[in-house]
Amino acid sequence: MEEWLYIQTEVYPALLKGFWVSLQLIVPSAFCGLVIGIMVGVLRVYGSRAVMAVADTYVALFRGIPLVVQLFIWYFGLPYIKIYLSPFVAAVLGFSLCSGAYHSEYVRGALLSIKRGQMLAAQSLGFNKVRMIFSIILPQAIRRALPGCGNEIIYLIKYSSLAYMITCIELTGQGKILASNSFKYTEIFLIIGACYLVMTSVASVILGHLEDRLLLPGFEHHRI
Repeated sequence: MEEWLYIQTEVYPALLKGFWVSLQLIVPSAFCGLVIGIMVGVLRVYGSRAVMAVADTYVALFRGIPLVVQLFIWYFGLPYIKIYLSPFVAAVLGFSLCSGAYHSEYVRGALLSIKRGQMLAAQSLGFNKVRMIFSIILPQAIRRALPGCGNEIIYLIKYSSLAYMITCIELTGQGKILASNSFKYTEIFLIIGACYLVMTSVASVILGHLEDRLLLPGFEHHRI
């Protein structure tokens, strides 16, 4: 009875507050990361040699440096050059840039999978390069990249738990505070794990439906 009362009065309100902060981190980070990934993916395939080099360097850096180190740089490192970010902004910035680097790989691979004949056909119809990319090539590539990008969004939901490392107290941060005060680490983190499982499961269902809606009949097969 005491355990249930503790969960109702202490655990539930704190974790609910942290859950909403997690959602506020995940949604803009997922959107910005996807936009960055599409832009960088296009530049890595169709940009000039210098632009491609810059884009490749960005991807190498943000895929190669651990995310927690990136978060520390944005929050604890930037003040040394007189740039001050709130924990929330630093977390969203870190998640967006890191996620964008991974998204760009999926987009780049999808763009390279489009047959060159389609580009030649578009050029013969008078399409310039920008119109050809955004009207013909990119819509097809996004459909092909969606499973990989969806997987990255699932990862984003889980690594959003690192935000508490820079004092942005989301779901995991609230759980750590509760567990430190009550020493009920197992119970509290089992609840937190269940919350992340629910979030990733819901995201997987939504992304699965989106994949089905964007399938091209006759060219792709439905998931079994």
